[in-house]
Amino acid sequence: MGFFSDTPTETLIYTCSQAMAILTDNWLLDISSILTALIAVFIAWTQWSHTYWSRKNILAPKSTFFFGNSKGIVTQKQSLGDFMIEIYEYIRKHHKPHGGFYLTIMPNYMPVDPEIIKHIMLHDFDHFVDRGVYYNEDVDPLSAHLFSLDGAKWRNLRMKLTPTFTSGKMKMMFDTLVKCSDQLLVEMDQTVGKAPIDIKNILARFTTDIIGSCAFGIDCNSLKNPDDEFTQYLKLFFVEGFWENINGIITFVAPEFAKKLKLRVVNPDLSKFFMKVVQDTVNLRERNNIYRKDFMHLLLQLKNRGKLVDDDSILKSNTDGENKEVTLTLNELAAQAFVFFLAGYETSSTTMTFCLYELASNPEIQQKLRDEINEVFKKHENKLTYNAIMEMRYMDKVVNETLRKYPPLPGLIRICNKKYKVPGTDFVIEKGTKIWIPVLGLHRDPEYYPNPEKFDPERFSEENKRQRHPYTYLPFGEGPRICIGLRFGMMQTKVGLSVLLKNYKFSINSKTKSPLQLDPKSFVMNPEGGIWLDYTRV
Repeated sequence: MGFFSDTPTETLIYTCSQAMAILTDNWLLDISSILTALIAVFIAWTQWSHTYWSRKNILAPKSTFFFGNSKGIVTQKQSLGDFMIEIYEYIRKHHKPHGGFYLTIMPNYMPVDPEIIKHIMLHDFDHFVDRGVYYNEDVDPLSAHLFSLDGAKWRNLRMKLTPTFTSGKMKMMFDTLVKCSDQLLVEMDQTVGKAPIDIKNILARFTTDIIGSCAFGIDCNSLKNPDDEFTQYLKLFFVEGFWENINGIITFVAPEFAKKLKLRVVNPDLSKFFMKVVQDTVNLRERNNIYRKDFMHLLLQLKNRGKLVDDDSILKSNTDGENKEVTLTLNELAAQAFVFFLAGYETSSTTMTFCLYELASNPEIQQKLRDEINEVFKKHENKLTYNAIMEMRYMDKVVNETLRKYPPLPGLIRICNKKYKVPGTDFVIEKGTKIWIPVLGLHRDPEYYPNPEKFDPERFSEENKRQRHPYTYLPFGEGPRICIGLRFGMMQTKVGLSVLLKNYKFSINSKTKSPLQLDPKSFVMNPEGGIWLDYTRV
């Protein structure tokens, strides 16, 4: 039997027997022998693990020891977006409908054929219900939100929350959202024509105020005060450090192992602060039966009444009868408020940032959009209304093209929960295999989007959309797990852009790195070094 045996089990038996055979009265020599045997097992196991895709006769890039194909990700030298493109292009270059790769020693499957992706996300969704994302309700309650939950817990919660994001509920929150834009103009005017602006910084504060107001009815005032408590605590979620990075890698690559280690993805100080904010808000509103047109009102109805009701009360009424509706616990309510805050704070501000960068780089597109905004404002008595936003067709194209080039999540994850034969192939995906949908790879594929680096909103004309496979554009996912907050995110983004472009003209400042590089330390799409813009009043 040689060192590289057919299976790791044979290697384990062999190396352990060798270690036992050389045990002596010298304990240092014995420990050294055992450690050597364990290292040999680890090396053999790792190398055998990296033969998974070749044993399945599936294409995979050449792997390196332990890291597999993910050395750049683990060492934070490569962004997730660049990694998605790299694997996607490797598979496409070999003219395969799918392929595999390794996140350390873990085999991951990547479909690149839009039809296979459609089956996974929609037609055969029952095989791929879960995302396989870390959460732990006991030690890290804020992690157990709709994005990460799986199985029956996800289905039940999704059913409860879906009605909170209808167009009617968006209209209900719209005026609250627009009020936050007044302070945005005040802050922008302070340095207009005088100094460049870190546009992501001010937009993140803008979205913090919006979410604080729409989710909790709280005036965060982060636009007025960049050092406000909410902003400072939110930054803890994105803090970078050695142990934070190690923790992030483990929860990302091996979520089940992370659960056993009782790791947390939410900083304990942030968790404590956020839970207190939620508890205080809940107590105040329930004690006084306060009605406010925001997300918290809807969550409180689900907590106390088990369903959404078109009245002003958050408490159970006599007309509810003896319904058996399952209600939200306080922890569940807090977790949903938390992910709503994070998603609205980060993804919308990032989308607006990239959009303004592209508009500043393409002044003719910027002016065309500004003309539409002015025309629609004029039609609506110079007021920003929900209907006015819905009428901005060119705005839709611009935002969609931004999301094509810079989708917030460059890849989407699914877990195969039962064996699945891939349509049109002989390959069977094993239960437990992690699936990566290469969003950024699809969005930058010249077959679907000619000259993909060019910013061209006309890609999203009705005619051009009809000519493309619908599953080549997935900024919000698709199927039953499509982003539930899509409407709110788009509404928030369009309001911010409308207010800014109506009042200012933007151009690129020399402090902005060119070409843009993606931040390798960020899971979502973020520009490294920020985006600095010059701007003047119009």
